[in-house]
Amino acid sequence: MTLQYALLNDTSWQSQAQWQTPDTPFMSFAFWQILTDTGAIGEQAGWLPIFILVHRVADYADSANSVTDSAADTALQPVAVMPVFIKGHHRGEFVFDHSWAEAYARYGIDYYPRLVTSVPYTPITGQRLWLAAGEHLNDDILKTAIAGVDDVAQQVGASSWHGLFVTPELASIATTSMPTEIDIELAIAAQESGVESTPIEMPILERQGCQFLWQNKNLSQDSQPFADFDGFLATLRAKKRKTIRAERRKVAEQGISCQRKCGNDITDEDWQAFYHCYVMTYAIRGQKPYLTLDFFMALADSLPEHIMLAQAMDADGEIIASSLFLYDKADSDKADVDNNATLYGRYWGALGEYDSLHFELCYYQGLEFAIEQGLKSFDPGTQGEHKLVRGFIPTTTHSLHRIYDPRFVPAIGDFCARDREHMAQYRQQAFDALPFNADNMPDFDINH
Repeated sequence: MTLQYALLNDTSWQSQAQWQTPDTPFMSFAFWQILTDTGAIGEQAGWLPIFILVHRVADYADSANSVTDSAADTALQPVAVMPVFIKGHHRGEFVFDHSWAEAYARYGIDYYPRLVTSVPYTPITGQRLWLAAGEHLNDDILKTAIAGVDDVAQQVGASSWHGLFVTPELASIATTSMPTEIDIELAIAAQESGVESTPIEMPILERQGCQFLWQNKNLSQDSQPFADFDGFLATLRAKKRKTIRAERRKVAEQGISCQRKCGNDITDEDWQAFYHCYVMTYAIRGQKPYLTLDFFMALADSLPEHIMLAQAMDADGEIIASSLFLYDKADSDKADVDNNATLYGRYWGALGEYDSLHFELCYYQGLEFAIEQGLKSFDPGTQGEHKLVRGFIPTTTHSLHRIYDPRFVPAIGDFCARDREHMAQYRQQAFDALPFNADNMPDFDINH
């Protein structure tokens, strides 16, 4: 049997197979439907989706004995789907290639459109292909999907493809199964000749970044999960414990109290208050928010079991700040899901400036919730060394890049190589600054 691909502009493929449960809520069909229904993705948003369906094609001998009316169903078996967006901008991606666009512009070459595979507006590492039941990501599936990407790129004249916040597994497969180098002179000659019958495979380039991930395990107690927030604090050096406790006191001394609500306990009034706070985060930077109130209301309706909202109230009981989290719902029938259940910090906003409130609502409330729920980890989002000193461990992120103009491949490839070295040094420096006691200091892994 061989693999082939088809390019689809709708989600009709969802009914053609039984699909595996995705590794995060952000790859659930419900989440993507919300993005579509509320206009967060689509032509108007500048996120035009194409779905690359990888299917298994049976040999003639395998399907020759099939009933004629069902032969097509027998011969074409969905295996995986990878989303690709056609984009004319970089908004909502969190892995920046503006300098590449500027380099193209200096040579009078248009960098747009470009292709992106990611969860829009979501810098969370996770799978980027939906897999049919019983399938496992491998070289053949990825190569077939990339062939589909190349087809889209040729049709729309895209400069490049970018796979953002991919799993280490996908990054490893891509960088070992795809070419890492090309004959530049041959590639340029083929491009200039316009001979499409002799395609030149471009390499897959890898960039690495750093995010900070909290782990719910006490290394001095055989990596058991923490019993409570004080148990976590006990793993930190005395100075850091004192700082965190002082920050939490400052919030209380301002007459601010906090509470957490989950799922259906979050009212329409809560969502209105949250969105007011969320909009303020963008307003202070002179920007419009990516997502609408309708998006969050739809999220509440479709994925209530994955939502936690932390709220801060002033002395009069008025909501002055909100922080929205999503989290994996543990499935007792699937140990792999249980073992990787994660809290994801996503959206925050406040109506004013309050001392230490951001730390309380975005980190400490999340930590308490993760401990209470027995979640394995807490991913608070991108950037911020201030997360490091609060016990969030530097972790490698991966992105993949395919440049279709061979004249730019050497320079961009060199940039990616130097960037990986720089980020490895940065992660080492960040690791050395972790606030843990000696018996709770995790081992540094340059590849993690």
